[in-house]
Amino acid sequence: METARRENYDSGEHFVLEYGELRFTFNETDFSERCEQAALKLGFVGARLGSEELEDLVNLAVNGEISEPASDLGEHVNDCWPELVGPAERSLVHWLRRLVFRGAWLDQRVKEGELDVTFDEETATFAYVQPADPGSTGSGEPIELAPEPSWGRVAYRR
Repeated sequence: METARRENYDSGEHFVLEYGELRFTFNETDFSERCEQAALKLGFVGARLGSEELEDLVNLAVNGEISEPASDLGEHVNDCWPELVGPAERSLVHWLRRLVFRGAWLDQRVKEGELDVTFDEETATFAYVQPADPGSTGSGEPIELAPEPSWGRVAYRR
């Protein structure tokens, strides 16, 4: 029985995330936007970030720390560090990386036709769904994503 080899996500060569045999490469803008969206989803930030704040967030995701903060966000991370780290699977860095990777993985599945994206007008949110069978009406089965923790208790606020 043959199994199809999945393609790797690629938007550039500035940043690389690897997991098992998967190797995802990102351009700077794509990676930065994904980091910001991950931080928003985790409740660590409540609004779009300025360029220096985003620089600190990307440094956190890439390096696992912010050695020389460029913004108040970087200072906040360092001030709250004991609350942001912990067992690897529970740290903010882990969850930022995980959500960046998960988003790229899902986007690659859409590109390959394994998933579709729908928009729910009531909740104003997008969702990933299994493609509907040919000839059927409506969209396919929604994909349930594992919940992520909230970092609201130590959120960065301007």
